Amino acid sequence: MNNLVVDANDLIKTYMMGDVEVHALRGLSVQITRGEVVSIMGPSGSGKTTLMNILGCLDRPTSGDYTLDGESVAQLNDEQLARIRNQKVGFVFQSFNLLPRSTALTNVELPLRYSPPNGKKRRQMAEEALVAVGLGDRITHRPNELSGGQQQRVAIARALVNNPAIVMADEPTGNLDTKSGDEIMDVLLELNKERGTTLIIVTHDPEVAEMTERVITIRDGVVSDPS
Repeated sequence: MNNLVVDANDLIKTYMMGDVEVHALRGLSVQITRGEVVSIMGPSGSGKTTLMNILGCLDRPTSGDYTLDGESVAQLNDEQLARIRNQKVGFVFQSFNLLPRSTALTNVELPLRYSPPNGKKRRQMAEEALVAVGLGDRITHRPNELSGGQQQRVAIARALVNNPAIVMADEPTGNLDTKSGDEIMDVLLELNKERGTTLIIVTHDPEVAEMTERVITIRDGVVSDPS
């Protein structure tokens, strides 16, 4: 079995901003092994957000090849991309993105509503994910009853409830104080150790990047420092 979960080659992404053609990615290639913990860094405008959107199946490249977990996804249409995204990608955002009036359990169940498990099985899977992030005693709490760190744990549980091929975390500690941020990184790294979850962390924070196994630095739409 191919051990590459992310295999992206010669990705080019151009788009128009008014009359100006913007070259966000300029032939970028990146490979990530199953179970690896990788951080993506780069200055604003370097192309790292564009890369994250393509790796997370939120967007497609103008040209180039991208295989995610053995499936070629670069040329899929929007509906096919949405299916792959739901099945193979878990997202953790800086701003948590939780439904404010829903319980932690309901928030974590959301990705399962578009896949086969029935209500009882969905609830069980969501409960297990919340227990895995240390929130087994908070499943009926709503976001406003949780601290920032606890809300991010709910977001992490939601990201992994489908057992995705990759979890993409975009500045996961950005809205948290240092202590809560460290705890969130501990949770992510522990899940990687226990479950073999492949983690891709987009960050500006060198301390966060230092906790990962490999740093991919993006500059001007290409990988500038392969390591």
